[in-house]
Amino acid sequence: MNPIRIGILGYGNLGRGIELAVAANDDMELVGVFTRRDPASVHPLGENVAVWPATELAAHTDDIDVLMLAGGSATDLPEQTPAAAALYNVVDSFDTHANIPAHFAAVDAVARETGHVAVISVGWDPGMFSVSRVYANAIMPNGADYTFWGRGVSQGHSDAIRRIPGVVDARQYTVPVPEALEAVRSGANPELATRQKHTRECFVVAEEGADTAAIEEAIVTMPNYFADYDTTVTFISQEELDRDHAGIPHGGSVIRTGTTGAAGENTHVIEYSLKLDSNPEFTGSVLVACARACWRMACAGETGCRTIFDIAPALLSPMTPEELRAKML
Repeated sequence: MNPIRIGILGYGNLGRGIELAVAANDDMELVGVFTRRDPASVHPLGENVAVWPATELAAHTDDIDVLMLAGGSATDLPEQTPAAAALYNVVDSFDTHANIPAHFAAVDAVARETGHVAVISVGWDPGMFSVSRVYANAIMPNGADYTFWGRGVSQGHSDAIRRIPGVVDARQYTVPVPEALEAVRSGANPELATRQKHTRECFVVAEEGADTAAIEEAIVTMPNYFADYDTTVTFISQEELDRDHAGIPHGGSVIRTGTTGAAGENTHVIEYSLKLDSNPEFTGSVLVACARACWRMACAGETGCRTIFDIAPALLSPMTPEELRAKML
């Protein structure tokens, strides 16, 4: 079989993570990278990978089977994904949970009109954690859901800070509140407000002469990102950021606690957790698995938008359904 031809729009941390994931899968090849930077400044790992200006998206539709979108959710993907879905089968990692229905509707309309498949909001949350929540709810209808992220760097939140005028660079850490995590794992089913579950730590490099008070206010009041959390903002130098915050670790847990029995006398705890050395490399790996499913659905004549809930697990795997059943048995 011919390999699935992959393109990437954007070559930051996530774009490079996608490239590494494509290289690890024998049924795929990276054909080209689209960038808003000077193409001469972008150097993919693969020797035969083309680098094109992002303005040339429409010129390479015959070269690519699935286009992977590696932009940020704050401002990039709401515009890029519908535009790209008019030209390609696409996969994105849009992660602003509250806005997923609107994003789905916008992308679905374009993909159906142009005959493409678009898979949106895949990664580990939304994505793998979303699947865990659905399974746990189906198994234990009498219970409560809890999701804890971190401690780790959120790429989307860090990107949102970097979009604020006066910010040069930033890292944002999401940190679970230990007491809340302990109470949930005990099966106590506590009622926790958003602010009681996590705190957010922001390390920000500001432009020389920038109004740091205004930057801090813009961060802590940002809806969907920081407004609902206890957030600390620390201004540091670029050297300190590069030295102390170079890595991009992350992780977290999805927990559902519930009861069974005639009187609810038996308590159960389901927990799915991730501990990631590299958030973008893991996220890129999830996106690449979904690109395989995207291409298979397109080859079957399907069109429109999909989320992880709409994708059968067998479509994600390089193995055939028969091979998967043999391993399960």
